[in-house]
Amino acid sequence: MSQDAVDDYILDHISPEPPHLNRLYRHTHISHLYPRMCSGHLQGRLLAMIVAMVKPLRVLELGTFTGYSALCLAETLPEGGRVHTVEIDDEMEEELTELFATSPGGDRVTLHVGDALDIIPELDEEWDLVYIDANKRDYRRYLDLLLERLRPGAFLLADNTLWDGKVTDTARNHDAQTLALDDFNTYVASHPRLESVILPLRDGLTLIRVKE
Repeated sequence: MSQDAVDDYILDHISPEPPHLNRLYRHTHISHLYPRMCSGHLQGRLLAMIVAMVKPLRVLELGTFTGYSALCLAETLPEGGRVHTVEIDDEMEEELTELFATSPGGDRVTLHVGDALDIIPELDEEWDLVYIDANKRDYRRYLDLLLERLRPGAFLLADNTLWDGKVTDTARNHDAQTLALDDFNTYVASHPRLESVILPLRDGLTLIRVKE
């Protein structure tokens, strides 16, 4: 059976993609460069499921893109929960502001525009769940900034950690993104305060827990 057939089978046998997210996914592919960066049906349902399981009150997302994952994170928040999402591209601000104002769950999302390395220290929050999907070269720096702002037992999700499999051969693949992601993976696996598992979902998704 081909991988495409497996992927189609999975999508046919999980919870359906909400209509507003399906429209957003299509809009992303029609109107934006690098639409593959959009989380999509499978990963979106996983994000919503993890929020439903963890029941976080304070969620931080690094890398908003077109807002798909932020809406998935906000979808199953408990009462009083909020998602703070950070997007570096200021040209996306107007589109994202309108999206969150008009989409289910968007009223639980706060948008911050700027470099996550600058914004993380400015946010006076203790995070329950963090989703990292921003500049791959800065993943380790994001983590170091976040560690003192994560409650014991908090979870992080880091996207793209397999990077099309390039991290398995850094001698051949020695571009900055690949080397940074390999360094991040090694750092997480050896960090005394963290426990982690890499899920081979799409381009690799690492689930990290802060030890209590």
